[in-house]
Amino acid sequence: MTPSQKGAKNTQVETSLQGAVDSPTPVASPRALVSPKGARRWASGHPWIYRSDVVKRPDVHAGAVLVENAAGAPLGWALWSPRSEISLRLLDRSPNAQIDARWWRARLEGAIARRGALKDVASAFRLVHGEADGCPSLVCDRYDRWLVVQLLSAGIERFRREIVESLLALVQPEGILARNDVPVRAKEGLARETVLLAGDVPREIEVIEYGLRYLAAPWDGQKTGAFLDQRENRALAGAIARGRALDCFSYHGSFALHLARQAASVTALDASAPALARARENAARNAIRNIEFIEADAFEWLRAAERRRERFDTIVLDPPAFAKTRDALSSALRGYKEINLRAMRLLAPGGMLFTASCSYHLTKALFLEVLEAAAADSGRRIALREMRGQPLDHPEVLTIPETGYIKGALLEALD
Repeated sequence: MTPSQKGAKNTQVETSLQGAVDSPTPVASPRALVSPKGARRWASGHPWIYRSDVVKRPDVHAGAVLVENAAGAPLGWALWSPRSEISLRLLDRSPNAQIDARWWRARLEGAIARRGALKDVASAFRLVHGEADGCPSLVCDRYDRWLVVQLLSAGIERFRREIVESLLALVQPEGILARNDVPVRAKEGLARETVLLAGDVPREIEVIEYGLRYLAAPWDGQKTGAFLDQRENRALAGAIARGRALDCFSYHGSFALHLARQAASVTALDASAPALARARENAARNAIRNIEFIEADAFEWLRAAERRRERFDTIVLDPPAFAKTRDALSSALRGYKEINLRAMRLLAPGGMLFTASCSYHLTKALFLEVLEAAAADSGRRIALREMRGQPLDHPEVLTIPETGYIKGALLEALD
């Protein structure tokens, strides 16, 4: 790196943190008055209160505010986002709480402690999963010695400095990167940006996952650099793999790498040539040579394979989210049914299929309905061996459905 590049990077870091300095933590005076409906949401265990249920707006731009019900009784502290449809996000039910640097350090310390066991199996995992960890609109992922965060609301942005300083003290990373390039920030009136907050973060980071190695791309990769939420399901697929295996929607080959440990051969499909190029690099990094990478549309390839009467002993379906909005759900259901139907027909007798959906709008009940319909049309006896969800570092809180989105099922062809 040239001296001029280092200077530019340092300026970027200083500018980023200066934004936090210019936006001090709010004092205890701002208050929001909410409707009975809004108060009931908190009472039922959901941390969000929408704009329509804010009877009186606090006289502060954004940050932490004390929330009161219609009778003026305090309900607790929340993050306030004046431009968001989600106006208030619960932080602390105690009206006596002080949302300051000490508060953030304690809350983050608790979240990080819950992930302690993951250090034995992986060098990359989520440290903070937003509302599920009592840190609404905050995401923090660890990639070996570096952290990648996302500050997803105007309220959380007001505490950028407190959060960064707490993470530096608790984790002692070599660098912290903010992947604030997600569309939701525009709805909050915030800039979409990728900015270094502390230290330095490399463009690529080698991750170890159950003994396998792959590269994460924190600056420009999917999500915060890699798909960490399927880690345990990848390990499951590797444990049950045998014979001839097929990995659809392979992306960077994370499932394929696990399959290749026990399967005789693996076919990895993806429509993206650059994604497959990275997958080949990851296979070479692990000295794995029994994977064939094919650039193809998974739907078309599965139909053609069925016409060829091909059979596979192990199949993985981990497609991207087909239903990114509620309006897209109807067409997504057709897509999920078709790929599962094709996969079921390609299973050899006794073959195993791990199938998943990361579409939040496709509920667990709908996911099972799709699998049942596909099994009925397949003409096969398909048994449900195990239902799967999210791993330890992506907790799904029962009263906050937005914290959960992954559904998975391990299926077996009995004939």
